[in-house]
Amino acid sequence: MTRWFPVVGGVLLNLALGSLYAWSVFVLPLEREFGWNREQTSWVFTVAIVAFAAAFVAAGRLQDARGPRLCAVMGATLLSAGFVFASFTTSLLFLYITFGLLVGIGGAFGYAAPTPVASKWFPDKRGLVIGLMVAGFGAGSAIFGPVASALVGAYGWRLAFRILGLLFFVMGLVGASFLKNPPDGYRPHGWSPVPTPGGPPGGRDVPSSAMLRTRTFYALWVAYCLGTTAGLMTISQLVPFARTAGLGASAATFAITVGAVGNAAGRILAGWLSDTVGRLTTVRVMIVGSAIATPALFVWRSDVSLFYILVAAVYWCYGAQLSLFPSITADLYGSRYLGMNYGLLFTAWGVAGILGPFIAARVFNVFHDYGYAFYAAAALALVAFASLGLATTQAARPALAGTANG
Repeated sequence: MTRWFPVVGGVLLNLALGSLYAWSVFVLPLEREFGWNREQTSWVFTVAIVAFAAAFVAAGRLQDARGPRLCAVMGATLLSAGFVFASFTTSLLFLYITFGLLVGIGGAFGYAAPTPVASKWFPDKRGLVIGLMVAGFGAGSAIFGPVASALVGAYGWRLAFRILGLLFFVMGLVGASFLKNPPDGYRPHGWSPVPTPGGPPGGRDVPSSAMLRTRTFYALWVAYCLGTTAGLMTISQLVPFARTAGLGASAATFAITVGAVGNAAGRILAGWLSDTVGRLTTVRVMIVGSAIATPALFVWRSDVSLFYILVAAVYWCYGAQLSLFPSITADLYGSRYLGMNYGLLFTAWGVAGILGPFIAARVFNVFHDYGYAFYAAAALALVAFASLGLATTQAARPALAGTANG
């Protein structure tokens, strides 16, 4: 049972880090106070995503070299400081630096810690357990979206930032205290790895320099980038988009909770399913689902029930990809260098963080409507699906299959 304690720590840490997805709660209050437009406020989320992805490479390298706790503590500290400092905002530049850079970099260092730990403790249930850990990140907005909205309504956005920052600091430190790597050579009782022949060297620890020489890495990078663009676009604009669809303030905020439930559930169930039917098969289904659900969300935005169902579906498909790609990386290239290897692949998510919000904000500013943005995101998802066809078939099933009786 001791190998489950790091999972608890990883979930708690990721719950705090997932507060990034509640950003849209602050968009309208900031626009009202400062007179900023949607494109200007959207860049705050974009800066945070880009900083997250860029710092994730360095965070992964630190995690590989020094272990998960230092990385997690640094993440909790930076993220919490970003929230507190953002409460003193008087200009867009200051907000870009505090919420954008600090929260983004803090999220990277925190998020880099749990996934390699899960991969090392659970090679027999890698998809499921990584899914559980990263589900905390997706579920964070389900909890803190309504909390942030209530705090903004009761105390204003400045005090809301400060309260949340202090809360996330405590949660991050407690979660970090549970994280530790297993002993060298650890294997679950009764489990033996069965490497899959052919393709890249799944089951072996492959350094980043060798990984970057494989075609599969670049196929996965393109698929990851374009496949998550729709989710990040929706997340960055959810509350304003819901208001343009006719939902009131409370109903629009509730959409964050609905989306977060879909996000977390997608990460867990897709991870579990991928242990059985394979990673690539599962991620292909999720990307096609995103290509269908994203434009459908725009078309049926006026029907409240369908709106919530489709929000959950978009977030489900998005969250599933955040669960599956680290497992694919571990399957193909091993766990020893997973922090750095997945950090390099994760830069695709950072580029998606530029594309998604930019497409949505630009389309809205030009047309005062989000329609073309949702259709464009669906088209990019289809390109992502095609890119997966260039990935080696080895990733189509767990490369480290085995049985465990403990």
